[in-house]
Amino acid sequence: MAKADARRTKKDNFIIAYFKETRAELRKVHWPSQQEARALTIVVLVVTIVMALSLGVLDFVFSQLLAGIVDLNPFSILVSLVIVVGLFVAGRLVTREE
Repeated sequence: MAKADARRTKKDNFIIAYFKETRAELRKVHWPSQQEARALTIVVLVVTIVMALSLGVLDFVFSQLLAGIVDLNPFSILVSLVIVVGLFVAGRLVTREE
């Protein structure tokens, strides 16, 4: 009888305990439906594409601006500054409060 009581009070191995606790936590998770998962995936893809394009445009503009400054090319400097000002104005228009 004493051996049976000793086995019940014995703690699980820390690896086994980890997996038991992980399984218990995963049962508490609210998993999205297929429609929710699809909608959220589309949102992530759209935001990723928009940010990639924005960073690509900014990289191009700043590289042209730097090349224009280094080469002292007034046309390149002017075009780059117009694009930077346009992006700034567009950002202000998008984020303004009405």
